[in-house]
Amino acid sequence: MNSRAAHVRGLALLVSLTGAGPVSALAVERADLLALERTWHSSVRDEYDRQPERGSRPGRERNALDECKPHEDAYVVALMAVRPEAADAPMSGWARTWAADVAFVVNPVKACVEALRR
Repeated sequence: MNSRAAHVRGLALLVSLTGAGPVSALAVERADLLALERTWHSSVRDEYDRQPERGSRPGRERNALDECKPHEDAYVVALMAVRPEAADAPMSGWARTWAADVAFVVNPVKACVEALRR
């Protein structure tokens, strides 16, 4: 599959997922997700190879990623559709961990300040 066909396929999936209701968005299968990821990665590799050699490596990498943004967007939309439970959660796992770490530091400091005020 050439890059243009993969690009069109990714855009078609993105449009279908965006216009679809929540029930059909949940119908994205793991195989589709893996195919989207492979398409995105191959697009990035192909675009990186097409970049002129005279530029810096980070610049060539950014340009390749910019060119493959539609593939990345399609992959992220499909990934988010597969994991709807995380989107509805009031606080995700990493946020809970961060809040616990902050409380672990803040609570003793708060207790010391209150003790000094007495």
